Amino acid sequence: MKKVSREEVRTPSEYASLREEFRRSVLDQKDKRRIHVGSYLTFLFENHDTVKYQIQEMIRAENITNEPEIQHELTTYNELLGDKGELGCTLLIEIDDSAKRTELLARWTGLPSTLYIETTGGTRVSAQFDPRQVGEGRISSVHYLKFRLGDQVPCKVGCSHPEIAAETALTPDQTAALCQDLMR
Repeated sequence: MKKVSREEVRTPSEYASLREEFRRSVLDQKDKRRIHVGSYLTFLFENHDTVKYQIQEMIRAENITNEPEIQHELTTYNELLGDKGELGCTLLIEIDDSAKRTELLARWTGLPSTLYIETTGGTRVSAQFDPRQVGEGRISSVHYLKFRLGDQVPCKVGCSHPEIAAETALTPDQTAALCQDLMR
């Protein structure tokens, strides 16, 4: 997938005039790329525009104007994007109750290795994850994942962890959006 380039990033004042229209467009794209699996897991598949939006919002919120900090945001967020044939994804583990969250994140340390995309051919493609997001005795509530699908068509997103095993079939719109991302 095409990474966000420095030339595409606007200053906070330039972005202000474009923000509302761009935001609407990105939220529409996110709707097609947000997949809920079971009660706790939300997979948000990233593309060029969703990452560009995150970069612009960080620059806006923190009023970043110096070049090294802008480059840092570009480098950090571009890591979320997959290469051709690969989907990049942000996984949110959503547990409202803080005591329950602490307990479950400690129990679910093996969760990242149980996440997958199933293809129309029946292949389960496991998530590639950053082991730095699994700490001593607990996991993070946000993970950055990649799924190397090549030219296979995704049809389900799932988790085989024994405590929260679940699977969600993709809608035609979700499948089309993710296939489009795989080809970029």
